[in-house]
Amino acid sequence: MSNPLDQQCIDTIRFLAVDAVQKANSGHPGMPLGAAPMAYVLWTRFLKHNPANPHWADRDRFVLSAGHGSMLLYSMLFLTGYDLTLADLEQFRQWGSRTPGHPERGHTPGVEVTTGPLGQGFANAVGMAIAEAQLAARYNRPGHTVVDHHTWVIASDGDLMEGVASEAASLAGHLKLGKLICLYDDNYVSLAAGTDITFTEDRAARFRAYGWQTLTVADGNDLAAIETALTQARAEPRRPSLILVRTHIGYGSPHKQDSCEAHGSPLGVDEVRLTKQNLGWPPEPPFHVPDMALAHFRTARERGVHAEAAWRERFAAYKAAFAQPAAELERSLRGELPPGWDTDIPTFAADAKGLATREASGKVMNAIAPRLPALTGGSADLDPSTKTALKGQGDFNPPPAPGEDEQGSAGGGWSWAGRNLHFGVREHAMGAVVNGLAAHGGTIPYGATFLIFSDYMRPPIRLAALSRLHVIHVFTHDSIAVGEDGPTHQPIEQLASLRAIPNLTVIRPADANETAVAWRVALEMRERPVLLVLSRQAVPTLDRTRYASADGLRRGAYVLDDDPSGRPALILLASGAEVGLILAAAARLRADGIAVRCVSMPSWDLFDAQPQAARDAVLPPAVRARLAVEAASPFGWHRYVGDGGDVLGIERFGASAPGEVNLREYGFTVDNVCARAKALLERPR
Repeated sequence: MSNPLDQQCIDTIRFLAVDAVQKANSGHPGMPLGAAPMAYVLWTRFLKHNPANPHWADRDRFVLSAGHGSMLLYSMLFLTGYDLTLADLEQFRQWGSRTPGHPERGHTPGVEVTTGPLGQGFANAVGMAIAEAQLAARYNRPGHTVVDHHTWVIASDGDLMEGVASEAASLAGHLKLGKLICLYDDNYVSLAAGTDITFTEDRAARFRAYGWQTLTVADGNDLAAIETALTQARAEPRRPSLILVRTHIGYGSPHKQDSCEAHGSPLGVDEVRLTKQNLGWPPEPPFHVPDMALAHFRTARERGVHAEAAWRERFAAYKAAFAQPAAELERSLRGELPPGWDTDIPTFAADAKGLATREASGKVMNAIAPRLPALTGGSADLDPSTKTALKGQGDFNPPPAPGEDEQGSAGGGWSWAGRNLHFGVREHAMGAVVNGLAAHGGTIPYGATFLIFSDYMRPPIRLAALSRLHVIHVFTHDSIAVGEDGPTHQPIEQLASLRAIPNLTVIRPADANETAVAWRVALEMRERPVLLVLSRQAVPTLDRTRYASADGLRRGAYVLDDDPSGRPALILLASGAEVGLILAAAARLRADGIAVRCVSMPSWDLFDAQPQAARDAVLPPAVRARLAVEAASPFGWHRYVGDGGDVLGIERFGASAPGEVNLREYGFTVDNVCARAKALLERPR
C-alpha cells in the first residue's frame, strides 16, 4: 500500500462487506475482500461522480457486473456519501432494505443497472458506452464539450464465461468504444471450484482478438500498478480496455482465501474474527468505520459538487451558443417527448389486402424518427425483415481515425452520431445493450428480431421489466404464418411466456392503424419496456368508419364490432393477425342469426389495468359464450373466456409449408371459427 490511510480505507471496504454478510448470514464476502483495492483506486482517483446528485448527466457510469459482490458497491456508495446509511448496510438482504442481495436500479441511490445474472452488467456497460459516444458525436461542438465521460466495470470470471459478455465484447471492440474500461477480478475461483476445471482459455488473447486493449496487474493489492493501468486505459481513445487484475478471493481469511468456500457463504463468526486479526482490523465492533477513512472517502462529495458545477458552467455557455441542440439534449436526458413528435404518424386507409404490421411499423418509425432525435436502435442483422432501419439517420459505427481509410455505407461513411445500430447476430447482447442505452439516459432505444428469437433475449427482457427501463422491442414474424422456414422459426409459446413477465407491456396490433397507436403507447410509456409483436404476412387494414377507432388499443381490448342489438349472445376475441379472421367469421354467424361481438385484444396487461367496470363493458359477465382466437399457445386466454368459453390456439409446434397452408391446417379458417363458436352456443347452460 502507498500509505497507511490507503490501507485503512481498503480494509474499511472489506470489513463493512464481511460484517454485513455475516449479520445477514447470507451473501458473498470473497469478492469484496479481494477486489476492494481496485474499487478503492477507481472510486477515489478516477471516477467522476457526484454523490449529492446520482443522476448528473455527465457523470461516469460504474457497473458492478459481478452483482453477487453487491456489498462492495454498497460500501463504496455509503463511504463516498451517497444517500445510504450505515444502518442500511446493517440491513443487507433484509425485507424492505435498501441494500438487496444483488444491486437493483431505482432501489438504491447510485446503482446504475440491475446486476446479478452474470454477464448482463458487462453488456449493459457496452450500451452505456454507445450512448455516451452517440450523444457526444451528436451534441458536442468545437470548444463546447458537454458529453464526455467513461463507463467503468468490475467483472468476474463468471461474467466473462457467459456468452452474453462474449457477444457484447465482440461488438464493443468492433465499435472502438475507447471510453469503456473493465477491471477483471481475476481470482481463479468460481462458486463450485477453481476455474481450472472450466475456464483455462487465454482471456487476454480472446479480448485482444475482439479489438480490446488488454493490461495486466500482477498483484491486486498493488495500488500503484492499478492506478497505472487505469491511467493507460483511460488514455486509449479507440479501443475498450480489459485490465486483468490478479486478486485473491477471500483475501486475508486464514482458512478460506483462494477457496470457493469464500464465494457465496458467510465466513463464519470465528473466521471473521481471524480474518480481522490477520489484517490488523479490530474484531469489535462490527461495521467499524474509522473517522480518518470516512473523511477521506467523503472528499468525493466536494469533488463531485465542483465537477458538476464546472460542467453546468460549460453547459450554460454551450446553451448560449447552440440553443436548439442544447434544448434537444436536455429534453432527451429528461426522457421527454418533444412537442409535435407524433405529427407525421400516418393514418392508413382501409384496404382489404392491407399490409403486414411489420411494414406498417417501419412506416411509423420513419415518420417519427425525424421529430424524435432520441429514438435509436437496430436489429440483430435483420433490418430488411423487421423493417426497423431509420432512413437518413446514419449508421452508428466508428469514424475512421486519422490516416485510416474512409469506410462505411453508401450514405457517406460511418459516424458515432448515427442512430442506426447494427448488433449483428447477437440477440442476447442486443437485449442487454439496449438496456444499457436506456439506463444511461438521453436515448429511447429499440432492438428488433423475430419473435422466436426472444428466447435468446429473455434475461435482458426480464431485467428491463424489473428495472423499469424504457426499452422497445420490435418482434416480427409472429406466428406459424411465417411459413416455409418451419417450426424452428415459428413461435408458439413465446407470447404466453412474455405476457407472464411483470411490468412488461406486450402489444400485438391487429392492423396498420393499431400498429400506429401501439408505437404511440410504446413511446409514451416511460417507466416500462414495451414489446411490439408484428406479423410477417399482410393483414387487412380495417375500415375505421365501420369499425371502432384503433385508439381502443390504449385500453388493451375494445369492442371492435358489435351486434346491432348491443346484446351479444357470443363474443369473439382475438389479437393481431387473427382479428381479421374473427370479423369474417362474425359476418357469417350474423347471417345465421347469431348476435356476435368482436373484441380486438392487443394487450392483456393494458386491459387488466382498466377499472373493472370498463373491462365488464367489453366482456359482459352475463355473456359466457366466448371464443378467443390466436395462432399461438392458448395458455392464459382462459382468464378472459371463462368456464363457458373456448380458445382456438396451437398446442404443438409448427410446420414447414406456405403460411396460408399452415393457418388452414391448424384450423385458423372462417369455417372452423364458426363451428367452434356454434358449439359453444349449443352447450347446456
